[in-house]
Amino acid sequence: MQGVTHRFVDLPGLRMHVAEAGSGEAVVMLHGFPQHWWEWRDVIPALARHYRVICPDLRGAGQTDAPATGYDRETLLGDLTGLLDALELDRVHLLTHDWSGIVGFLLCLQEPQRIRDHLVLSIPPPDARPAGRMFGRMLRHGWFNMILPWPGLGPWALHRTGLPDVMLRAHGMPDDARAVFATQFRDRQRAAAGSALYRRFIQPEGMRFLTGHYRDQELTTPTRVLLGAQDAVVRMDSFHGSRLDIREVEGAGHFLVDAQPGAVAEHALDFFGR
Repeated sequence: MQGVTHRFVDLPGLRMHVAEAGSGEAVVMLHGFPQHWWEWRDVIPALARHYRVICPDLRGAGQTDAPATGYDRETLLGDLTGLLDALELDRVHLLTHDWSGIVGFLLCLQEPQRIRDHLVLSIPPPDARPAGRMFGRMLRHGWFNMILPWPGLGPWALHRTGLPDVMLRAHGMPDDARAVFATQFRDRQRAAAGSALYRRFIQPEGMRFLTGHYRDQELTTPTRVLLGAQDAVVRMDSFHGSRLDIREVEGAGHFLVDAQPGAVAEHALDFFGR
Protein backbone atom coordinates (compact mmCIF):
# COMPACT_ATOMS: atom_id res chain seq x y z
CA MET A 1 0.00 0.00 0.00
CA GLN A 2 1.20 3.49 -0.81
CA GLY A 3 2.38 5.27 2.31
CA VAL A 4 2.59 2.10 4.41
CA THR A 5 5.94 0.90 5.72
CA HIS A 6 6.72 -2.54 7.13
CA ARG A 7 9.16 -3.74 9.74
CA PHE A 8 9.75 -6.53 12.22
CA VAL A 9 9.92 -5.89 15.96
CA ASP A 10 11.72 -8.38 18.19
CA LEU A 11 9.71 -9.07 21.34
CA PRO A 12 10.50 -11.63 24.05
CA GLY A 13 10.07 -14.95 22.24
CA LEU A 14 8.37 -13.44 19.19
CA ARG A 15 9.28 -11.63 15.98
CA MET A 16 6.28 -9.44 15.14
CA HIS A 17 5.47 -7.90 11.77
CA VAL A 18 4.11 -4.34 11.93
CA ALA A 19 2.63 -2.14 9.19
CA GLU A 20 2.72 1.61 9.84
CA ALA A 21 1.53 4.84 8.21
CA GLY A 22 1.08 8.50 9.09
CA SER A 23 2.35 10.50 12.04
CA GLY A 24 1.10 12.03 15.28
CA GLU A 25 -0.66 10.35 18.19
CA ALA A 26 -0.56 6.57 17.84
CA VAL A 27 -3.57 4.46 16.91
CA VAL A 28 -2.93 0.72 17.34
CA MET A 29 -5.29 -1.41 15.23
CA LEU A 30 -5.64 -5.11 16.07
CA HIS A 31 -7.16 -7.59 13.64
CA GLY A 32 -9.55 -10.47 14.28
CA PHE A 33 -9.59 -14.14 13.25
CA PRO A 34 -8.82 -15.45 10.67
CA GLN A 35 -7.28 -12.18 9.48
CA HIS A 36 -4.08 -10.12 9.73
CA TRP A 37 -3.04 -6.47 9.28
CA TRP A 38 -4.56 -6.31 5.78
CA GLU A 39 -7.99 -6.16 7.45
CA TRP A 40 -7.38 -2.43 7.93
CA ARG A 41 -6.38 -1.67 4.31
CA ASP A 42 -9.34 0.63 3.60
CA VAL A 43 -9.26 2.34 7.01
CA ILE A 44 -5.54 3.16 7.14
CA PRO A 45 -5.57 6.04 4.60
CA ALA A 46 -8.27 8.04 6.40
CA LEU A 47 -6.69 7.64 9.84
CA ALA A 48 -3.11 8.13 8.65
CA ARG A 49 -3.95 11.70 7.64
CA HIS A 50 -4.30 12.51 11.34
CA TYR A 51 -2.51 9.77 13.32
CA ARG A 52 0.41 7.40 13.38
CA VAL A 53 -1.33 4.15 12.48
CA ILE A 54 0.21 0.91 13.74
CA CYS A 55 -1.19 -2.42 12.51
CA PRO A 56 0.63 -5.48 13.86
CA ASP A 57 0.14 -9.06 12.80
CA LEU A 58 -0.69 -10.75 16.09
CA ARG A 59 0.97 -13.97 17.27
CA GLY A 60 0.43 -16.73 14.71
CA ALA A 61 -1.04 -14.50 11.99
CA GLY A 62 0.22 -12.87 8.82
CA GLN A 63 4.00 -12.47 8.78
CA THR A 64 4.48 -12.63 12.55
CA ASP A 65 6.02 -15.79 14.01
CA ALA A 66 3.67 -18.72 14.66
CA PRO A 67 5.27 -20.55 17.60
CA ALA A 68 3.66 -23.64 19.06
CA THR A 69 2.93 -21.92 22.38
CA GLY A 70 1.97 -18.52 23.77
CA TYR A 71 -1.73 -18.27 22.90
CA ASP A 72 -2.86 -17.76 26.50
CA ARG A 73 -4.15 -14.52 28.04
CA GLU A 74 -0.96 -13.50 29.81
CA THR A 75 1.31 -14.04 26.81
CA LEU A 76 -1.00 -12.30 24.34
CA LEU A 77 -1.29 -9.31 26.65
CA GLY A 78 2.49 -9.40 27.06
CA ASP A 79 2.89 -9.31 23.27
CA LEU A 80 0.84 -6.13 23.11
CA THR A 81 2.48 -4.32 26.02
CA GLY A 82 5.86 -5.47 24.72
CA LEU A 83 5.07 -3.90 21.35
CA LEU A 84 4.07 -0.62 22.99
CA ASP A 85 7.30 -0.64 24.99
CA ALA A 86 9.43 -1.49 21.95
CA LEU A 87 7.86 1.39 20.00
CA GLU A 88 8.24 3.68 23.05
CA LEU A 89 4.52 4.39 23.24
CA ASP A 90 3.21 5.36 26.66
CA ARG A 91 -0.47 5.80 25.66
CA VAL A 92 -2.34 4.95 22.48
CA HIS A 93 -5.75 5.01 20.90
CA LEU A 94 -6.91 1.41 20.39
CA LEU A 95 -9.08 -0.01 17.60
CA THR A 96 -9.86 -3.73 17.79
CA HIS A 97 -12.01 -6.33 16.06
CA ASP A 98 -13.25 -9.79 17.00
CA TRP A 99 -11.02 -11.70 19.48
CA SER A 100 -8.54 -8.83 19.70
CA GLY A 101 -11.39 -6.84 21.24
CA ILE A 102 -11.20 -9.19 24.23
CA VAL A 103 -7.45 -8.54 24.45
CA GLY A 104 -8.20 -4.81 24.26
CA PHE A 105 -10.78 -4.96 27.05
CA LEU A 106 -8.40 -6.93 29.26
CA LEU A 107 -5.62 -4.42 28.66
CA CYS A 108 -7.98 -1.56 29.54
CA LEU A 109 -8.93 -3.33 32.77
CA GLN A 110 -5.37 -4.22 33.76
CA GLU A 111 -3.35 -1.27 32.47
CA PRO A 112 -5.77 1.59 31.78
CA GLN A 113 -2.95 4.14 31.80
CA ARG A 114 -1.71 2.72 28.46
CA ILE A 115 -4.97 3.26 26.53
CA ARG A 116 -6.46 6.68 25.74
CA ASP A 117 -9.69 5.22 24.37
CA HIS A 118 -10.92 1.98 22.82
CA LEU A 119 -13.11 1.49 19.77
CA VAL A 120 -14.07 -2.19 19.60
CA LEU A 121 -15.91 -4.00 16.81
CA SER A 122 -18.18 -7.05 16.85
CA ILE A 123 -17.62 -8.08 20.50
CA PRO A 124 -20.06 -7.77 23.43
CA PRO A 125 -18.72 -5.54 26.23
CA PRO A 126 -17.59 -7.20 29.47
CA ASP A 127 -20.35 -5.59 31.57
CA ALA A 128 -23.19 -6.87 29.35
CA ARG A 129 -25.55 -9.72 30.17
CA PRO A 130 -26.01 -11.96 27.11
CA ALA A 131 -29.53 -12.71 25.93
CA GLY A 132 -30.51 -16.33 25.36
CA ARG A 133 -30.98 -15.73 21.65
CA MET A 134 -27.27 -15.02 21.26
CA PHE A 135 -26.36 -18.52 22.43
CA GLY A 136 -28.77 -19.96 19.87
CA ARG A 137 -27.14 -17.90 17.15
CA MET A 138 -23.70 -19.03 18.28
CA LEU A 139 -24.69 -22.68 17.91
CA ARG A 140 -26.34 -22.09 14.55
CA HIS A 141 -23.79 -19.79 12.93
CA GLY A 142 -20.63 -20.51 14.92
CA TRP A 143 -20.58 -24.30 14.67
CA PHE A 144 -16.91 -24.16 13.66
CA ASN A 145 -16.14 -23.14 17.25
CA MET A 146 -16.69 -26.80 18.16
CA ILE A 147 -14.05 -27.92 15.64
CA LEU A 148 -11.23 -25.40 15.77
CA PRO A 149 -10.06 -25.86 19.40
CA TRP A 150 -9.45 -29.61 19.13
CA PRO A 151 -5.78 -30.66 18.83
CA GLY A 152 -5.32 -32.51 15.56
CA LEU A 153 -8.82 -31.84 14.24
CA GLY A 154 -8.64 -28.04 14.37
CA PRO A 155 -5.29 -27.68 12.58
CA TRP A 156 -6.33 -30.29 10.01
CA ALA A 157 -9.59 -28.46 9.27
CA LEU A 158 -7.81 -25.13 8.82
CA HIS A 159 -4.98 -26.57 6.74
CA ARG A 160 -6.53 -29.31 4.64
CA THR A 161 -10.16 -28.27 4.12
CA GLY A 162 -11.91 -25.16 2.87
CA LEU A 163 -13.07 -24.24 6.37
CA PRO A 164 -11.41 -20.78 6.49
CA ASP A 165 -13.16 -19.76 3.28
CA VAL A 166 -16.47 -21.20 4.52
CA MET A 167 -16.19 -19.24 7.79
CA LEU A 168 -15.42 -16.01 5.98
CA ARG A 169 -18.15 -16.46 3.38
CA ALA A 170 -20.80 -17.41 5.95
CA HIS A 171 -20.20 -14.23 7.95
CA GLY A 172 -20.26 -11.78 5.09
CA MET A 173 -16.64 -11.40 4.01
CA PRO A 174 -16.57 -9.82 0.51
CA ASP A 175 -15.46 -12.21 -2.22
CA ASP A 176 -12.34 -10.26 -3.19
CA ALA A 177 -10.88 -10.44 0.33
CA ARG A 178 -11.49 -14.04 1.39
CA ALA A 179 -8.53 -15.64 -0.35
CA VAL A 180 -6.09 -13.10 1.12
CA PHE A 181 -6.89 -14.30 4.63
CA ALA A 182 -7.72 -17.97 3.99
CA THR A 183 -4.48 -18.80 2.19
CA GLN A 184 -2.30 -18.19 5.27
CA PHE A 185 -3.48 -21.55 6.61
CA ARG A 186 -1.68 -23.39 3.85
CA ASP A 187 1.19 -23.08 6.33
CA ARG A 188 0.85 -25.93 8.84
CA GLN A 189 2.31 -23.82 11.64
CA ARG A 190 -0.30 -21.11 11.15
CA ALA A 191 -3.08 -23.69 11.08
CA ALA A 192 -1.80 -25.10 14.38
CA ALA A 193 -1.54 -21.55 15.76
CA GLY A 194 -5.15 -20.78 14.83
CA SER A 195 -6.37 -23.88 16.64
CA ALA A 196 -4.23 -23.10 19.70
CA LEU A 197 -5.59 -19.55 19.79
CA TYR A 198 -9.13 -20.89 19.94
CA ARG A 199 -8.25 -23.53 22.52
CA ARG A 200 -6.18 -21.35 24.86
CA PHE A 201 -7.76 -17.91 24.51
CA ILE A 202 -10.84 -17.35 22.32
CA GLN A 203 -13.06 -20.02 23.84
CA PRO A 204 -12.04 -19.80 27.51
CA GLU A 205 -11.87 -15.99 27.63
CA GLY A 206 -15.02 -15.65 25.53
CA MET A 207 -16.90 -17.79 28.06
CA ARG A 208 -15.47 -15.76 30.95
CA PHE A 209 -16.90 -12.64 29.29
CA LEU A 210 -20.28 -14.22 28.63
CA THR A 211 -20.62 -15.65 32.14
CA GLY A 212 -19.93 -12.32 33.83
CA HIS A 213 -16.42 -12.89 35.17
CA TYR A 214 -15.44 -9.27 34.43
CA ARG A 215 -18.87 -7.71 34.93
CA ASP A 216 -18.07 -6.13 38.30
CA GLN A 217 -14.68 -4.74 37.30
CA GLU A 218 -14.65 -1.02 36.64
CA LEU A 219 -13.81 -0.11 33.05
CA THR A 220 -12.50 3.46 33.15
CA THR A 221 -11.23 3.70 29.56
CA PRO A 222 -13.56 5.68 27.24
CA THR A 223 -15.07 2.94 25.07
CA ARG A 224 -17.37 2.69 22.05
CA VAL A 225 -18.67 -0.60 20.63
CA LEU A 226 -19.68 -0.98 16.97
CA LEU A 227 -21.82 -3.92 15.83
CA GLY A 228 -22.77 -4.90 12.30
CA ALA A 229 -26.55 -4.69 11.97
CA GLN A 230 -26.48 -7.92 9.95
CA ASP A 231 -24.06 -9.79 12.22
CA ALA A 232 -25.23 -13.40 12.42
CA VAL A 233 -24.46 -13.65 16.16
CA VAL A 234 -23.70 -10.37 17.98
CA ARG A 235 -26.36 -7.69 17.50
CA MET A 236 -27.94 -4.98 19.63
CA ASP A 237 -30.53 -7.48 20.93
CA SER A 238 -27.83 -10.02 21.85
CA PHE A 239 -27.21 -8.57 25.30
CA HIS A 240 -28.48 -5.99 27.75
CA GLY A 241 -27.38 -3.97 30.74
CA SER A 242 -24.17 -2.45 29.36
CA ARG A 243 -23.25 1.10 30.36
CA LEU A 244 -21.07 1.61 27.29
CA ASP A 245 -21.71 3.54 24.09
CA ILE A 246 -22.93 0.85 21.65
CA ARG A 247 -23.88 1.60 18.04
CA GLU A 248 -24.94 -0.35 14.97
CA VAL A 249 -23.52 -0.06 11.46
CA GLU A 250 -25.90 -0.87 8.64
CA GLY A 251 -24.80 -2.97 5.69
CA ALA A 252 -22.32 -5.04 7.65
CA GLY A 253 -22.09 -8.39 9.36
CA HIS A 254 -19.31 -9.67 11.59
CA PHE A 255 -16.54 -8.52 9.22
CA LEU A 256 -17.53 -4.93 9.69
CA VAL A 257 -14.21 -3.45 8.59
CA ASP A 258 -14.28 -5.23 5.25
CA ALA A 259 -17.92 -4.43 4.53
CA GLN A 260 -18.10 -0.82 5.77
CA PRO A 261 -14.56 0.59 6.11
CA GLY A 262 -15.77 4.15 5.59
CA ALA A 263 -18.16 3.91 8.52
CA VAL A 264 -15.44 2.44 10.73
CA ALA A 265 -13.04 5.24 9.78
CA GLU A 266 -15.70 7.89 10.48
CA HIS A 267 -16.43 6.45 13.91
CA ALA A 268 -12.72 6.22 14.70
CA LEU A 269 -12.04 9.84 13.73
CA ASP A 270 -15.07 11.02 15.67
CA PHE A 271 -14.35 8.94 18.76
CA PHE A 272 -10.61 9.61 18.86
CA GLY A 273 -11.24 13.33 18.54
CA ARG A 274 -10.67 14.34 14.92
